[in-house]
Amino acid sequence: MKSVIVGTAGHIDHGKTSMVKALTGVDADRLEEEKRRGITIDIGFAHLELAAASGEKYRFGFVDVPGHEKFVRNMLAGIGGIDLVLLVIAADEGIMPQTREHFDICKLLSVKRGITVLTKSDMVDAETLEVVRMEIEEFVRGSFLDIKRSPIVAVSSLTGMGLERLKSELARAASSVVTKDSLAIARLPIDRAFSIKGFGAVVTGTLVSGVIAKEDELEVFPSGKKARVRGVQVHGQQVAQALAGERTALNLASIEMHDLARGMTLAPPGIFQVASQIDVSLSLLPSAKTLKDRAKVHFFAYTFECIAEVRLDARKHLEPNENRTAILRLSEAALLLPGDRFIIRQFSPVTTIGGGVVLDAAPLRKISRQTREEFLRTLQNANPTDILMARINRQSSQGLTLAQAVAETGWRGEIITQHLQSLKKETVVQAGDVFVSAAAVKNLKQAAVEIVGRYHDKNPLVPGMNKEALREALRIEPAVFGFVLDSLVHDKKIEVNGELARLPGRGVVMKDEESESQKIIAQAFATAGLKVPALKDVLVGLKVDKGRAQKLVTLMLRDKVLIKISEELVFHKSALDDLRKMLATEKAKSPKIDVARFKDLTGVSRKYAIPLLEYLDRERVTRREGDIRVIL
Repeated sequence: MKSVIVGTAGHIDHGKTSMVKALTGVDADRLEEEKRRGITIDIGFAHLELAAASGEKYRFGFVDVPGHEKFVRNMLAGIGGIDLVLLVIAADEGIMPQTREHFDICKLLSVKRGITVLTKSDMVDAETLEVVRMEIEEFVRGSFLDIKRSPIVAVSSLTGMGLERLKSELARAASSVVTKDSLAIARLPIDRAFSIKGFGAVVTGTLVSGVIAKEDELEVFPSGKKARVRGVQVHGQQVAQALAGERTALNLASIEMHDLARGMTLAPPGIFQVASQIDVSLSLLPSAKTLKDRAKVHFFAYTFECIAEVRLDARKHLEPNENRTAILRLSEAALLLPGDRFIIRQFSPVTTIGGGVVLDAAPLRKISRQTREEFLRTLQNANPTDILMARINRQSSQGLTLAQAVAETGWRGEIITQHLQSLKKETVVQAGDVFVSAAAVKNLKQAAVEIVGRYHDKNPLVPGMNKEALREALRIEPAVFGFVLDSLVHDKKIEVNGELARLPGRGVVMKDEESESQKIIAQAFATAGLKVPALKDVLVGLKVDKGRAQKLVTLMLRDKVLIKISEELVFHKSALDDLRKMLATEKAKSPKIDVARFKDLTGVSRKYAIPLLEYLDRERVTRREGDIRVIL
């Protein structure tokens, strides 16, 4: 059964609630104060099932909104997720101020379908009814309620006149309503939160996308609190799951009532991020005043509301009936996604002045105005594949992870992957779960070769550049770096040896004095045996400066020509090899050796004996047992 959400709109006391009751049998005024005062204060709900002439069945969820100007903010909380609107105009009063404001709101929210309902038709004569009808035809001309595409239905909630035709028109309009996407990620803006004794926390709202089922875990935005779905109701009936487009009530566990309120949104955990700054396409109504840069406005999206600051670009004002991109800085963070419609109202006096659509809820902080404007133009005019490509391109060398793409677009990962797989490898590459433009990869590869080349030039005595240092120089994430480096190795532009990267044919390049100095160092330690000199004394007499001399020692340590056994002592490899052989011979005589015997055997003082024995322990040539060593 197809679900369709119907919203009412219109001036106070024009019979919206009475019409809904006449259609559904449900009084949508649920508050005691509403019944006492006889006016709708907050949004109310009802439902109705109808069958079209074709036999197709529809489940209508009615969102009845208040008509009084003081309660427009409540009206906005209910109107955001509707599929079609019933614009209610009383025959005995005609078009009134809130008729105009509500109609403007519907147009700004891009409501595509609706029916104009002429209520209280039994209270006027036929001639007056026709005059009002003509007035309405002029009022809705050129809009989605133009009589060429949408009827004007005269009804009486008191006598029942016209109600059957209204039901028929509802079914006809519902047939062309585009079903909300149940395959998308679930989002439920909360319009009511209350507690029921014996059940606990309950929230209601229109499920704008996805599916929510019993036992699902959900995250509450913007707080980040988690809740478990204990039960699901759709139009008062217990169900296993709610689908996009249905009026939904959730009984929640593992959360306190004070953590739930109108304006919050439920969605699966760990996917989305809240936004306090958004890029939007903003329109002003013809009746609005010029909007200046940095103006404060009231912002409404679905059930959420806050104060926002409007930031305009080069031209510091927005004229009536004009549309432009803008930045909105929200006083409170909210879960918003591209495509979400919103309304802005003047800060004071509070009247509706415009609205628009969210283009990007994850704007980059450091980006040129030209780049941002080009990006936003793409978001407004491109297909999904081009939109994804634009999001990848704006991340440049950092790339866009699949999780980022999901959070920025609200599309499921598999949908994103399908779109990107249609692109050629010459356009985008995938490095792990990161998507990077092929152009960015090309630039990174060129930059990597240049960086390593410069490193060789500055460090001729070092065999290569540390890979992590290269990644940091490129300022890219590990997954992208790994892809770039593997590509360079495959293309034979870079060679990798352990943790070092070098250009092919490049390595240690020594000048004559450096080569001579290296030989002097090696000779000094080789001839010293185990009675080695202090390293600083050996380096003093070299022809190279201290910095290059230290690099020569580093090379010899890397190549294991020299071996450092402590902070103070460095030995030639040959001397330590001879020591191992000496101990192997001694083991045949006695497998145990103490410090005194070791000093006699090697001819070294305690200054050398203790560090050498500790080195042999680390190398598992000996094992210490108290004051003696066991030769292994």
